[in-house]
Amino acid sequence: MKLNYKRTILIGFAFLSICAFWQFYDNEIPKILKYSFGLGETVTGAIMALDNVLALFLLPLFGALSDKTDTKIGKRTPFILVGTALSVIFFFVLIQIARPSGNIGFFILILLLLLLSMGIYRSPAVSMMPDLTPAPLRSAANAVINLMGALGGVFTLVMTMLLLKSNGDESQTNYTPLMLSIELCLIISITIMFLTVKEKKIKQQIEAEGGLQSLGEEMDQEVKDVLSNVGKKLPKDVYKSLAFLLMSVAFWFMAYNAVTTAFTRYVTEVWHLEGGSYAGTMMIATVAAVLSYIPIGKISSVFGRKKVILSGIVLMSICYMAIAFMNTCSGIINIFFALIGIGWAAINVNSYPMVVEMSKSGDIGKYTGTYYTFSMAAQVFTPILSGFLLEHVSYRTLFPYAFVFSTLAFFTMLMVKHGDSRPAAKKSVLEHFDVDD
Repeated sequence: MKLNYKRTILIGFAFLSICAFWQFYDNEIPKILKYSFGLGETVTGAIMALDNVLALFLLPLFGALSDKTDTKIGKRTPFILVGTALSVIFFFVLIQIARPSGNIGFFILILLLLLLSMGIYRSPAVSMMPDLTPAPLRSAANAVINLMGALGGVFTLVMTMLLLKSNGDESQTNYTPLMLSIELCLIISITIMFLTVKEKKIKQQIEAEGGLQSLGEEMDQEVKDVLSNVGKKLPKDVYKSLAFLLMSVAFWFMAYNAVTTAFTRYVTEVWHLEGGSYAGTMMIATVAAVLSYIPIGKISSVFGRKKVILSGIVLMSICYMAIAFMNTCSGIINIFFALIGIGWAAINVNSYPMVVEMSKSGDIGKYTGTYYTFSMAAQVFTPILSGFLLEHVSYRTLFPYAFVFSTLAFFTMLMVKHGDSRPAAKKSVLEHFDVDD
């Protein structure tokens, strides 16, 4: 049984469109809130946390609704089409009407409707891959989906560098060309997916071939042992390790998410850069992370997950502190951000598998949910806390803030004593990109 790469890539266009939008959201919405509406950093951070708050409710809701849907074009496709159409409309209104109006209440209302629209199709778009991929091939397929998502983010960063100009006044930045390029990306991506991925037909074909049941047929004794232990409590020492790992997850997300949320304003306030000049640096971090997945996967198989995670944390912490002392955006900044991308990849490749490893004697699904709860809670809290420091202390607190929480993650990670088995060699190169973040 081989993965249908062409079909998987076509399915991945939906995720590409999602990542293209979120790259804009994370980079530019904080700047609009600050420079167009004059909001303080604390309030800006709170508004930026809305997407994570809504995600806690919207993702499971629309995922469950799409599970129960049955139409001529499938169960996920209707949500993807409706969500994309609404997102395109509200994105246009946000940039062309709400922002120029100067009415912050109207802007936030449209922003909420836009986030709701994205939430409609986010879970269904992600769920389509496992729906249309035989179980043994889902790891490689998820790698393809992640690569497509990375391409979406890179697309937005490239367009930002080319199209975003501030003309010396960030409040007067013309977002229309960038907005239109991202909307075009959404429309073209979803059109390609809709015209080429016939959801119902493909699923019927795979079911006829027995592909969707193959995981149960090939279930080995280890998996059977896991299922037989569902509902049992973790041993006390394993539970302790899991608790420290989850604390580490929260700490490193607090560090990294603070930087990614505030960096576009930091470069303006501290380094006096304008427009989309930050995008090249962020793109370097993204590309470095993607390129490092394969070597990090191989290194982890030799030295173990914990050592690689600790190395990644140290690498990121050193870079955070080094950048804190820099007064200008010189070429060395790109090197530091490339190292941050590599460090982040070292964490992502290994952290969730450690949770799975520790929960083998209990409920994997339960502890997976806990893992995402900690990471999501950190991303809700950190824009507000870091924003408060930016506003009431100094913008210079951003990278020391990231250093502190990254260092805390290092020490809590030292206390993790389980889940550190060396991962088996991947069956294919693409499986190195099968990560959860």
